[in-house]
Amino acid sequence: MLQFFRHSLPRCRYSGPRIALRPPRVSDQAAWMAVRDRSKAFLEPWEPAWPRDALTPGAYRRRLHRVEQEWRSGVGYGFFIVDDGTDDLLGGITLANVRRGVVESANVGYWIAEQHARRGYMSEAIQVLLDFAFCKLNLHRVEAACLVHNEASRNLLLKSGFQLEGRARKYLCIAGRWQDHDTFGILRTDDRPAVPVIES
Repeated sequence: MLQFFRHSLPRCRYSGPRIALRPPRVSDQAAWMAVRDRSKAFLEPWEPAWPRDALTPGAYRRRLHRVEQEWRSGVGYGFFIVDDGTDDLLGGITLANVRRGVVESANVGYWIAEQHARRGYMSEAIQVLLDFAFCKLNLHRVEAACLVHNEASRNLLLKSGFQLEGRARKYLCIAGRWQDHDTFGILRTDDRPAVPVIES
């Protein structure tokens, strides 16, 4: 059973060979603002439109509060991706829209700082998250979507064991516009790269 503390997230950590996933903390505010600020031009084309106060302490507190609510209700699990040795912030990954019953599925979304892109960190983070989804939460299926012209994300998902399943028209409002997305899925029983995961 996942344990929670009042007004905080659990102190869990899931480590791969180089990175770890852990819930965000109040103390991460400055690092999050700095990393997102340095990567703003790199991230904006792939994300929902940033509000004017996107890089303020208030925005971070709202995000943290939402993550806490989702953890408590069991509908979402937001993690920061950190260097397992230094705990430096590399990016974020979220298991969202957790559905139970006859579905037992969720969606994955992710971002990484520009200076850490294309170094294999996200490939590892996805496998650690899938281990959490399939082994800890006992989900049957995880879904993902990416913009049709996002070749880096498409290749990442395919390399991670996801299968291309279709195209969703005007699926998400990204960068201020409703845009088509390719949709992917992976089942608990599907083959995927093996990454050792340590829970602490």
